[in-house]
Amino acid sequence: MTTDTQRIAKQLTAAVHQSPRLSARGALERLFAQLFTGLVYPQIWEDPVVDMAALQLGPDDNVLCIASGGCNMMSYLTQRPASVTAVDLSPAHVALGRLKLAAAQHLAQPQFFDFFARANRAENVAIYDEVLAPRLDPATRAYWEARPFGRRRITMFARGFYRFGLLGRFLGATQSVARLGGVDLRRFLACDDLAAQRAFFDSRIAPLFDAPIVRFLARSRAALFGLGIPPAQYEKLAADGAGDVLPVLRERARKLLCDFPLSENYFAWQALTRSYAPEPPRALPPYLDPAAFDGLRLNAPHARVLNRSLTELLADLPAGTLQAYVLLDAQDWMTDAQLDALWREIFRTSTPGARVIFRTGGVADILPGRVSPELLAPWARDAAASAAGHAADRSAIYGGFHLYRRIA
Repeated sequence: MTTDTQRIAKQLTAAVHQSPRLSARGALERLFAQLFTGLVYPQIWEDPVVDMAALQLGPDDNVLCIASGGCNMMSYLTQRPASVTAVDLSPAHVALGRLKLAAAQHLAQPQFFDFFARANRAENVAIYDEVLAPRLDPATRAYWEARPFGRRRITMFARGFYRFGLLGRFLGATQSVARLGGVDLRRFLACDDLAAQRAFFDSRIAPLFDAPIVRFLARSRAALFGLGIPPAQYEKLAADGAGDVLPVLRERARKLLCDFPLSENYFAWQALTRSYAPEPPRALPPYLDPAAFDGLRLNAPHARVLNRSLTELLADLPAGTLQAYVLLDAQDWMTDAQLDALWREIFRTSTPGARVIFRTGGVADILPGRVSPELLAPWARDAAASAAGHAADRSAIYGGFHLYRRIA
């Protein structure tokens, strides 16, 4: 095992392992950590439009975020901040983020669009070989050219990239389970307004949650690993359903499919087809909007993706250098001691007026009562903006969206 591999394994252990190794939950935590070393999210499952509305990024802002599938980092770049630093413990997510940055800088807009919006064309592999591969760092190139199952990983972009990873396979499995229940989820795409979407959901999809196989799978913690939900976060979801995760999943599926028009919600398209809408009008992540490409290309050199943990990276940064932090749902995984260590570094590296956003699997804000009061004292939660962000989040999987501002 190399030194880098050992470092990442240690960080994943710290992030996920909270229970004794020989306990049932401890075994699940270790399985989740092993799965998380690979590709989990081919597309990030947080809405970057909500993030950008809350953060109000400007040209002097330096952003720190978790990379995940890289859609958020790329979308933030369209707002032209001073810099974006993305970190992730998954080497696969780091390789994906670096591939996107290289593509933004070296491909023409139509090629970039085909690569990431369509992600299913044989030409994408040739473009990789001819244009992108020579411009990638050795580790990233080695990742995309490895052959774990006989074909190079980069060929995923010729075979429908969003069908892969834990999330892609989970969504494929949900479609199969729905078909077993007599429901073809792709028929939902024929709904032409919100009323039709709600009628389809109530009559065809909602009853699926009462099927024995769905009830069994929803109550199996390992079955939800494909959504990137570790055991600690599963318990927060279940708490919102009085101990039962099933009604929580049903309500969040309803929000995903019924609260936003299909023409505006690319998360619904991913859930139903593992792709983006094939014809205009298309709902797309901001970074894939052709009108945003010039700004994306201009700002891509101001971003970097690192295979490190949030707290570790923050400890290496000078004081007072960051204005925006995007923590996704990582705090749901943390112990109280880890939360204190993180917020100590957030305060040290932040400037007055800095903003922090994060999501929680449960409805409640997890920080009060867990982070030391003296560490939270310089920060105020913006309740109105948090509620608005949660309502507008098209991904719909989370119970809460939270915006904190530094006030002292």
